[in-house]
Amino acid sequence: MTPIHSRGRCSSERGAAAVELALVLPILVTLVFGIIQFGRGYNAQISVTSAAREAAREIATGGTPAAARLAARSAADTIVAGALTVSVPASCTPGSSVTAVASYPFTYDIPFVGQRALTLTSRGSMRCGG
Repeated sequence: MTPIHSRGRCSSERGAAAVELALVLPILVTLVFGIIQFGRGYNAQISVTSAAREAAREIATGGTPAAARLAARSAADTIVAGALTVSVPASCTPGSSVTAVASYPFTYDIPFVGQRALTLTSRGSMRCGG
């Protein structure tokens, strides 16, 4: 018995493309959203690093902790500044180093994988001027 041809395909292959799409599409969507979420997380980590560096610079040049926190929040312009936590020492003696720590809660959500919250943390260190 010969298969019945319709538009160049066998009748037994008519739904193969739909089945293949149904099998591959969830993997492709997960991969695309994973790449997008990785990019968001990387951008947030760069902002947190910039915030820590600016807070350390502000303290190292003789600024106050309040001014250091303000400088950190203005440096982290791509994330929600209210959620950024910055800890800096109260003062800095000339010739020593000062370290500022910035942290930011980040949540990513990938279809078929789920949602996960993590904290992005960075340290900035500068030598105190005199």
